[in-house]
Amino acid sequence: MAYMAPHNPAPLVPESPLVRTSIWFLFIAISCLFFADIEITTKDPWPEMKRLGAGLITPDFTKWEQILEALLYTICFAILGVTLANITGFLLAIVFHYRIVGIGCAFIRAVHELFWALIFLQIFGLTAVTGVLAIAIPYAGICAKVYAEILEEADPSPLQAVPNGTSVISLFFFARLPGVWAHFKTYSLYRLECGLRSSAVLGFIGLPTIGFYLETAYKEGHYSDLSALLLVFYIVISTIRKWMRSELIPVYIIAAFFLLPESGPMSWSNAWRFFTNDIMPLPIRTADATSVPVLIETWYWFQNLFVSEALPGIFNTVILTMIALTSTGLLTLLFFPLISPMFFHPFGRTMGHIFLVVVRSTPEYVLAFILLQLWGPSMFPAVVALSLHNAGIIGHLIGRFTEQLQLRPDSPRGVNLYLFEALPRVYRQFLAFIFYRWEVIFRETAILGILGIHTLGFYVDSAFADIRFDRAMVLILITAFMNIGLDMISRRIRTTLRLQTSLDAR
Repeated sequence: MAYMAPHNPAPLVPESPLVRTSIWFLFIAISCLFFADIEITTKDPWPEMKRLGAGLITPDFTKWEQILEALLYTICFAILGVTLANITGFLLAIVFHYRIVGIGCAFIRAVHELFWALIFLQIFGLTAVTGVLAIAIPYAGICAKVYAEILEEADPSPLQAVPNGTSVISLFFFARLPGVWAHFKTYSLYRLECGLRSSAVLGFIGLPTIGFYLETAYKEGHYSDLSALLLVFYIVISTIRKWMRSELIPVYIIAAFFLLPESGPMSWSNAWRFFTNDIMPLPIRTADATSVPVLIETWYWFQNLFVSEALPGIFNTVILTMIALTSTGLLTLLFFPLISPMFFHPFGRTMGHIFLVVVRSTPEYVLAFILLQLWGPSMFPAVVALSLHNAGIIGHLIGRFTEQLQLRPDSPRGVNLYLFEALPRVYRQFLAFIFYRWEVIFRETAILGILGIHTLGFYVDSAFADIRFDRAMVLILITAFMNIGLDMISRRIRTTLRLQTSLDAR
């Protein structure tokens, strides 16, 4: 049933809590600009940008075997990782009300899949297990949270019709599950789309997915090859609802298992050493851990790490997150009319859909990597990459939300339609999506440090490169706790403002 707006939609006035909150966040972002490095450091990026632009409009498919192989491995990692995540997340969602389960899920989803990949790379090497687990573990925590929320919000009326004495298992499978199964299917498909993006990015650490070939093509200046890879990836993402059919899922899972790239033998001794020795703080590894001086040395070791690496990493991560969050919001307000029937006819909306598919399907990491090569190592390429990607996602959701709105016969047109009809009606939903994506933007901001921006990911990657796994694990733990804290703040703000997100935003 379509939502019928009131005859006089509530205007956005400065006294509104929604507007006051928005102004505060805008003020914080502007303040962060004074501490951010947002310069373009390359002397003359325009010639290279022209070459890139020419390559993007002339895709080269002559290396189709390589493209097909990269695409195949990307899909295989995504399908297996998301399948494991869905199964595990479903089981965890059933017991999510236990505090220990909720805390555990919050922790594993707070660590970005690339950080998980860097950890497993030290344990299992460059194997298929590394790629699958790097996707499965954080996604399991995400699925558990979302599935638990879906179960909690489910219609309770079927439970009232169940006779007394019905077993808990029967109650769940025959009374609770049927009412939410459609939501589970919808979300699992969305999570597969996210898994494809994550799988592509795993190529930047050496796994043979699309990201590996994207990085190679870009560094060699083969921009037409880059264009072909991206175009094929966009097609796969945009058509996922066509080829991912329920009846074919078992076939895809079995095929993905057998089509995974061959891996060398895993060294379990390396795994054992990693957990029992490598990740232990240096003072503990090199001395008697029971002596008091070792504990003091460990404290000094941690203090030095926190001051020299964690603190500047946290500062830059927070600065970049707040700027990217606000710029995401501003771009979203520009993007959502592109697909809204309130502003464009079918042809215009089709062009808008294509644009939003491109910006939201391009992983932030890939876009930031390209822009960093063009503009130099500063926060500016990261801000652009994060803002475009997340604004593409939220703009798509808000644009779809406007399809439910009905206009009065005397409604204004043009700018007045946007300011006095559309914006007041969508603003609450818009803020809900923005704050829900806040911790996602923080997690992505941290990982972009691997590309050279001095966020937490920069120091994590440097520690792994220097084989200082103890420092890397501490920094990853700090990143995870920061992410959990930010998620709590975001939920508190959404609760205070009574903001509700739809399933698609999760």
